[in-house]
Amino acid sequence: MIGFFAKLGGWGLQALTRLGRAHLLLLSMMRGLLEILRRPRLLLDQVFSVGVLTILIIAVAGLFVGMVLGLQGFYILSRFGGETALGLMVAASLVRELGPVLTALLFAGRAGSALTAEIGLMKATEQLSGLEMMAVNPEHRVLAPRFFAGFLSVPLLAALFSMLGVMGGWMVGGGMLSVDQGAFWNGMQNGIDFREDIINGVIKSVVFGFVCTWIAIFQGYDCVPTSEGVSRATTRTVVHSSLAVLGLDFVLTALMFS
Repeated sequence: MIGFFAKLGGWGLQALTRLGRAHLLLLSMMRGLLEILRRPRLLLDQVFSVGVLTILIIAVAGLFVGMVLGLQGFYILSRFGGETALGLMVAASLVRELGPVLTALLFAGRAGSALTAEIGLMKATEQLSGLEMMAVNPEHRVLAPRFFAGFLSVPLLAALFSMLGVMGGWMVGGGMLSVDQGAFWNGMQNGIDFREDIINGVIKSVVFGFVCTWIAIFQGYDCVPTSEGVSRATTRTVVHSSLAVLGLDFVLTALMFS
């Protein structure tokens, strides 16, 4: 029994130690904002890497999620004669929940894992140590641009996801199921509130982008500099980011709609 509590205490101390290192890394990356302002090309290159190259999977996923919502929503609403509310249902589901959450999960699986692997390989091949030998702070020059690129990219990708999801629902509802297109768009415009729906969805996407990028960069920077260590860090990035997104989604939803 004593051994069990000793191991439990050891795990707790290790978790607190890693949490402390993560916060120190976050503060250092925040200070790297001055470096980015002097060299904006560093940020633009990373926005292309983590944001633009993720557009394809976001666009395809958003379109098909919207189409599925259109099909499922029509069959549910048709039982009560409420087919005209299909546009509102699709838009509300995407803007409030599915858009930010699924975008963050896809971002963690594609861009987050790539960030962790890239930074982990830099550490394993001593590229980060080489920068320190040349009096260049790798946390400012390498990590900070990637952090702010992910932080800016996720809200834009979430907006794209929601937009294409609404288009997919309209294609299914207006094209396949003969829902009145005027009623589809009119119901969506009248039922979606800018502050309670759109702004809250943007807040969620900003928080998810911040957390997912922070986790990805820390896991790569803190990993064991071996091939096995990098692979484990990549797995932890996807798992921890997914759990953090789902948990934060519940907390933010409870605060917003309580």
